[in-house]
Amino acid sequence: MATKIRLKRLGKIRTPHYRVVVMDSRTKRDGRAIEEIGQYHPKADPSVIEIDSERVQYWLGVGAQPTEAVVALLKRTGDWQKFTGDTSPSGVIPQPERPNKDDLFNAALAEADEAPREAITKKSGEPAAEEGAGEKAEA
Repeated sequence: MATKIRLKRLGKIRTPHYRVVVMDSRTKRDGRAIEEIGQYHPKADPSVIEIDSERVQYWLGVGAQPTEAVVALLKRTGDWQKFTGDTSPSGVIPQPERPNKDDLFNAALAEADEAPREAITKKSGEPAAEEGAGEKAEA
Protein backbone atom coordinates (compact mmCIF):
# COMPACT_ATOMS: atom_id res chain seq x y z
CA MET A 1 0.00 0.00 0.00
CA ALA A 2 1.39 3.40 -1.03
CA THR A 3 1.17 5.82 1.88
CA LYS A 4 1.48 9.57 1.88
CA ILE A 5 2.02 12.11 4.62
CA ARG A 6 -0.27 15.00 3.81
CA LEU A 7 -2.53 17.70 5.23
CA LYS A 8 -6.16 17.09 6.17
CA ARG A 9 -8.16 20.33 6.17
CA LEU A 10 -10.45 21.27 9.05
CA GLY A 11 -12.04 24.52 10.20
CA LYS A 12 -14.34 27.11 8.73
CA ILE A 13 -14.24 28.91 5.40
CA ARG A 14 -11.59 31.50 6.22
CA THR A 15 -10.06 29.87 9.27
CA PRO A 16 -8.37 26.68 8.10
CA HIS A 17 -6.69 24.25 10.46
CA TYR A 18 -4.79 21.27 9.16
CA ARG A 19 -3.83 17.93 10.61
CA VAL A 20 -0.69 16.25 9.37
CA VAL A 21 -1.83 12.70 8.65
CA VAL A 22 -0.61 9.46 7.12
CA MET A 23 -3.07 8.18 4.48
CA ASP A 24 -3.34 5.71 1.69
CA SER A 25 -2.51 7.63 -1.49
CA ARG A 26 -5.88 6.75 -3.05
CA THR A 27 -8.07 8.27 -0.32
CA LYS A 28 -9.75 11.67 -0.51
CA ARG A 29 -8.11 14.77 0.96
CA ASP A 30 -10.30 14.74 4.06
CA GLY A 31 -10.83 10.98 4.10
CA ARG A 32 -9.97 8.40 6.72
CA ALA A 33 -6.41 8.63 7.97
CA ILE A 34 -4.16 5.80 9.11
CA GLU A 35 -2.57 7.99 11.77
CA GLU A 36 -2.59 11.65 12.78
CA ILE A 37 0.94 12.82 13.50
CA GLY A 38 0.61 16.58 13.86
CA GLN A 39 -1.28 19.84 13.52
CA TYR A 40 -0.78 23.07 11.58
CA HIS A 41 -2.63 26.33 12.28
CA PRO A 42 -1.58 28.86 9.60
CA LYS A 43 -3.83 31.71 10.73
CA ALA A 44 -2.34 31.95 14.23
CA ASP A 45 0.34 34.61 14.61
CA PRO A 46 2.98 33.15 14.55
CA SER A 47 1.64 30.01 12.88
CA VAL A 48 1.50 26.88 15.04
CA ILE A 49 3.23 23.71 13.84
CA GLU A 50 3.06 20.68 16.14
CA ILE A 51 4.50 17.46 14.72
CA ASP A 52 5.34 14.21 16.51
CA SER A 53 8.95 13.84 15.37
CA GLU A 54 9.27 10.19 16.37
CA ARG A 55 6.24 9.12 14.31
CA VAL A 56 7.32 11.19 11.30
CA GLN A 57 10.73 9.53 11.34
CA TYR A 58 9.06 6.11 11.52
CA TRP A 59 6.72 6.76 8.59
CA LEU A 60 9.46 8.30 6.45
CA GLY A 61 11.63 5.29 7.29
CA VAL A 62 9.02 2.79 6.07
CA GLY A 63 8.55 4.67 2.80
CA ALA A 64 5.69 7.14 3.24
CA GLN A 65 5.98 9.97 0.72
CA PRO A 66 5.34 13.51 2.07
CA THR A 67 3.59 16.08 -0.11
CA GLU A 68 5.31 19.37 -0.96
CA ALA A 69 3.39 21.25 1.74
CA VAL A 70 4.34 18.68 4.37
CA VAL A 71 8.00 18.76 3.29
CA ALA A 72 7.95 22.54 3.83
CA LEU A 73 6.53 22.02 7.34
CA LEU A 74 9.05 19.28 8.12
CA LYS A 75 11.89 21.55 7.02
CA ARG A 76 10.67 24.25 9.42
CA THR A 77 10.55 21.82 12.34
CA GLY A 78 13.88 20.20 11.45
CA ASP A 79 12.44 16.71 10.94
CA TRP A 80 13.27 16.66 7.22
CA GLN A 81 16.92 17.52 7.92
CA LYS A 82 17.02 14.76 10.53
CA PHE A 83 15.64 12.25 8.00
CA THR A 84 17.93 13.24 5.12
CA GLY A 85 21.01 13.69 7.33
CA ASP A 86 21.37 17.33 6.28
CA THR A 87 23.16 19.59 8.77
CA SER A 88 21.52 22.88 7.71
CA PRO A 89 19.52 24.79 10.34
CA SER A 90 15.83 24.00 10.76
CA GLY A 91 14.47 27.37 9.64
CA VAL A 92 12.55 28.15 12.79
CA ILE A 93 13.28 31.71 13.80
CA PRO A 94 12.73 32.48 17.48
CA GLN A 95 10.07 35.16 17.79
CA PRO A 96 10.78 38.13 20.07
CA GLU A 97 8.13 38.97 22.62
CA ARG A 98 5.62 41.47 21.34
CA PRO A 99 5.09 44.64 23.33
CA ASN A 100 1.69 45.09 24.90
CA LYS A 101 -0.62 47.25 22.76
CA ASP A 102 -1.86 49.16 25.80
CA ASP A 103 1.70 50.11 26.74
CA LEU A 104 2.44 51.28 23.19
CA PHE A 105 -0.76 53.34 23.14
CA ASN A 106 0.01 54.97 26.50
CA ALA A 107 3.57 55.75 25.39
CA ALA A 108 2.27 57.35 22.18
CA LEU A 109 -0.17 59.46 24.20
CA ALA A 110 2.58 60.63 26.54
CA GLU A 111 4.81 61.49 23.59
CA ALA A 112 1.99 63.41 21.90
CA ASP A 113 1.45 65.50 25.06
CA GLU A 114 5.13 66.49 25.14
CA ALA A 115 5.33 67.36 21.43
CA PRO A 116 4.99 71.03 20.35
CA ARG A 117 1.55 72.07 19.16
CA GLU A 118 2.74 74.27 16.27
CA ALA A 119 2.29 73.07 12.74
CA ILE A 120 5.57 72.08 11.15
CA THR A 121 4.43 72.90 7.62
CA LYS A 122 1.89 75.42 6.50
CA LYS A 123 -1.36 74.13 5.13
CA SER A 124 -1.70 74.50 1.38
CA GLY A 125 -4.86 76.61 1.69
CA GLU A 126 -3.37 79.38 3.90
CA PRO A 127 -0.96 81.12 1.44
CA ALA A 128 -3.50 81.00 -1.38
CA ALA A 129 -6.13 82.66 0.82
CA GLU A 130 -3.76 85.55 1.67
CA GLU A 131 -2.81 86.12 -1.98
CA GLY A 132 -6.43 86.03 -3.08
CA ALA A 133 -7.41 88.60 -0.44
CA GLY A 134 -4.61 90.94 -1.56
CA GLU A 135 -5.70 90.83 -5.20
CA LYS A 136 -9.29 91.66 -4.30
CA ALA A 137 -8.16 94.68 -2.29
CA GLU A 138 -6.14 96.05 -5.23
CA ALA A 139 -9.01 95.77 -7.69
